[in-house]
Amino acid sequence: MEVCCTRPHCQHPKNYFPDLDDIKTLKTVQQKYCTSCGMPLILRDHYLPIKLLSRGGFGAAFLAIDRDTPTIKKCVVKQFQPSSNLTEEALKKAKILFEQEAKILEEIGNEHKQIPNLFAEYTVTVQSLQSGQQDKFFYLVQEYIDGQTLEEELVQEGKFSEIGVKQILTEILPILTFIHDRGIIHRDIKPSNIMRRHDGRLFLLDFGAVKQVTNTPANSSSSTGIYSMGFAPPEQMAGNQVFPSTDLYALAVTVITLLTGQEASKLFDAYTNQWQWRSQISINPRLADILDKMLLPAANQRFQSSQEVLEALFPAPSAQTVLPPTQPPNLQPPQPMKSVQSAFATWELLAGAAFSGFEGALIAIALFSLVKNPIITLTVAVVILNGLIFAQTKRWLEKFDLLIIPAVSFTIIFFIPFLRSNIAIEQVIMLAAIAALISITVTTLFRLIYKLMSSIL
Repeated sequence: MEVCCTRPHCQHPKNYFPDLDDIKTLKTVQQKYCTSCGMPLILRDHYLPIKLLSRGGFGAAFLAIDRDTPTIKKCVVKQFQPSSNLTEEALKKAKILFEQEAKILEEIGNEHKQIPNLFAEYTVTVQSLQSGQQDKFFYLVQEYIDGQTLEEELVQEGKFSEIGVKQILTEILPILTFIHDRGIIHRDIKPSNIMRRHDGRLFLLDFGAVKQVTNTPANSSSSTGIYSMGFAPPEQMAGNQVFPSTDLYALAVTVITLLTGQEASKLFDAYTNQWQWRSQISINPRLADILDKMLLPAANQRFQSSQEVLEALFPAPSAQTVLPPTQPPNLQPPQPMKSVQSAFATWELLAGAAFSGFEGALIAIALFSLVKNPIITLTVAVVILNGLIFAQTKRWLEKFDLLIIPAVSFTIIFFIPFLRSNIAIEQVIMLAAIAALISITVTTLFRLIYKLMSSIL
């Protein structure tokens, strides 16, 4: 097993221990140390960092395993790693932000299903590489979300459809309502901080730059200057007080980057001080007007709450104007249909299509050999095939299941000749392969037509 050293600037952070591949040894072994710098590797006696996920000016995030759980559960270990060139004041602010993230995650992580849970926060003191000194490292451990960020989806899948971004708004806006109602501003919303889990559910990540509104005086003229360039509105970049509409601005920038496939810096015209994005895509004018209002430079000109945006997206039937929308009490947005593009990667769709075609052909061959009736064979095969497709959409069948099921079906047909009506096994393979190719072709054509229609409509 490979274990990562978490000491900043370690020359050789990757350590390999063959004995940890044995689960019994993994659960009982004593502390392991980095072979390069001597840093303890098993954090708090049970977290083992196995992969560096990201590194920034204030810290690093590692994928880790918890050896004290029955299934060796994965988690994320975040370490406070301030860069050496920061001022003392900046270091102090960064440490406060890190501790604040732990406190807020503890408060809200367990209360909302789309915010990662906090598992632990602790400090590790070790001997420094400089003789006679000690180093303190600050860690927090939180829930690992198995999926892809929207930034990764954009790179792999290309521009998002209007349906896709409306689904994102419908899921993220209620999360913002939840945190804003608790006096918390996220302040770093961007595609890389929104994660889609393998089942399609979206999560809001990285609360390291959060700001509690209740702790900010109304006449405050300063705010910690941590933000992502291009996504932060003017009041945040100027270091002034932030508001719920600060997050709405960043969310709108996130949406237009996903729609256009362009970086935020390429969509903002510094000469006119305006966002120039509408000419690059064709979407419903109502949605475009809503996004433009979220992008207004003055915080008080934007929507003042996430609920206002939801009401503008899904107005009451009697609403006559786009902005501002009518405000029916307790309006809840309808649940949109998730697009295939958002929930499944291209390789998953094609692998599922190949599985469906191959398995469908094997089922049809076996059924026809038993009943000798093409109508009954076709009817039953279609029902079973639809069941398999439904199981894939629900993700009851994934990855190795797509290999195991056809392998078992083929083995049964191979060893029981009457299930293939004396057809040569080579012909069975050829028919199943042809069915798989046809299924892949049909799926690809449907996907192209779907993307074309989404761009037009």
